[in-house]
Amino acid sequence: MSSSHALLCLRCRSHLSSKTMAATLLYSTQVRHYATITNAAPKIQNGLLFFRGTHRTMQKWKQHMFCFSDFAKHLETETKEVKLAEKLSRTDVVVYESPILPIIDAVSVNERQVPLDLDATDELSALEEISDEEAISITLPAAMPPASTSLRDYIDKSETLSNLVQLGVNLWKLEQRPNVGSMLLRLNYKTDVAPRLLFLKDIGVEDSRLGFIITHNPYILTESLESLHARVNYLKSKNFNSETVASMVSRAPYLLNFSVKRLDNRLGFYQQQLQLSASNTRNIVARLPRLLCGSLEPVKENLKVCKIELGFKENEIQHIVIAVPKVLTANKRKLTQIFDLLHNTMKVPHHLITKFPQNYALIVFPLLGLQY
Repeated sequence: MSSSHALLCLRCRSHLSSKTMAATLLYSTQVRHYATITNAAPKIQNGLLFFRGTHRTMQKWKQHMFCFSDFAKHLETETKEVKLAEKLSRTDVVVYESPILPIIDAVSVNERQVPLDLDATDELSALEEISDEEAISITLPAAMPPASTSLRDYIDKSETLSNLVQLGVNLWKLEQRPNVGSMLLRLNYKTDVAPRLLFLKDIGVEDSRLGFIITHNPYILTESLESLHARVNYLKSKNFNSETVASMVSRAPYLLNFSVKRLDNRLGFYQQQLQLSASNTRNIVARLPRLLCGSLEPVKENLKVCKIELGFKENEIQHIVIAVPKVLTANKRKLTQIFDLLHNTMKVPHHLITKFPQNYALIVFPLLGLQY
């Protein structure tokens, strides 16, 4: 079939060549003819042929040239088609051009043929019967429960959770906090949890307090060790000894989550606001380390209450805070009730309350149902 296509294309080419030659001869004849009629020699400028003649003669000449240009375009199109036919006649592949689908490079049929042997694979089919021994030997890996509302369902599958339970961590408290359960499941015990537990033990935290710290502050397991060391070193640089630092971390689990800059700002605030010495500042912070963790707004509010509503002077407030640091974080309403009972009911004057705040606190706190 390819040879017949080639012969047909050759015939078309010979026919087209004859047309081309005839058109060329016609063109040359017309040029000579119009040159004779116009009795004007042609003029060549920039490779173009020009004639001089009457206006009517030039119009006829333009009409003939227009017809000849259309015929030349037609011959050019047929020449391209002949060349494409000759090119296709040299190969056995037929390319179909589609106006919608993209053109794909043609490859021979032999290259596309891939032998498919269904019996050549060694894998077992899903429909193939197996023996009872083979069925018993099949083991499936243990997987995490897909979804659960309790961390209890993951304890047997997670090394991190099982070890945290042994440390005394209350998972039922942690699972009530958003995103904490998923965070713990993503932690690796050997690379994430164990190094931070060893850090807490190295700074002096007792084993019995590890469960309490992680229960209240599980995010300490995601803090970098470099940041934790930097914060402990800062506290020691402010003359907090190792035992004090360990005690502060045990009683204020969020203490080491705050940056060095924030810790420094908090210490400076209490020292300047209460006009305390560095020793007294360390004293109240060591006794109530959550002063470095909580918000400063309640502290500022209580200082205003003591000065404006209760009528204490600044030096009296300073003496009371050094003796009973809880005054800074106490509930405003409870603080007012204590003063009302001591000063208005029991008729205790301001200077006696300032001189013995601890004694009066031991008396008043139980009466108001508070813990001192």
